[in-house]
Amino acid sequence: MRKRKPVRIKVVRKLVEVLQNDFGIDEKLDGMFLETAEFGDLRLLLANKEPIAMTLMRPEDLGDQDNITFPTLKGILRWNLEKRWCAVDRGAIPFLMNGADCMAAGIQIVDPEIERGDLVWIRDEEHGKPIAIGWALIDSEKMDESTNGKAIRTIHWIGDDLWTIDT
Repeated sequence: MRKRKPVRIKVVRKLVEVLQNDFGIDEKLDGMFLETAEFGDLRLLLANKEPIAMTLMRPEDLGDQDNITFPTLKGILRWNLEKRWCAVDRGAIPFLMNGADCMAAGIQIVDPEIERGDLVWIRDEEHGKPIAIGWALIDSEKMDESTNGKAIRTIHWIGDDLWTIDT
């Protein structure tokens, strides 16, 4: 982690508003110790030394290159999000936990609002716990119908460097 610095809520207010508007998060971060940091290509927002959100550039091959703000896996666990997710069967979990891309065959349930180029989170079908975050390579309708090929390009998963970051 580089360029880590404490910030006041007013410095990251726009980022927090994006999270609140896009994901329905109602937690107020006013009383928390907030920091920003760089972690590879990610810009992180840390609350009480825990990375809860990231901002990154959408890949060129997935649409307009703009900055996207999305919760990290720890942020998803914190806020119990119910938007932009897909659920995978038990067979896909070991591969995802090793950083593999998510194949369409393993996806069982999909949020119907997912479009190609969106950041989405992948959860365990049985327990609903987050496993990974990645870029949707196809829209939700195709994810639901497809039985082969990649559906999500994984960028963050349980056990990766961001998950185990030493705060």
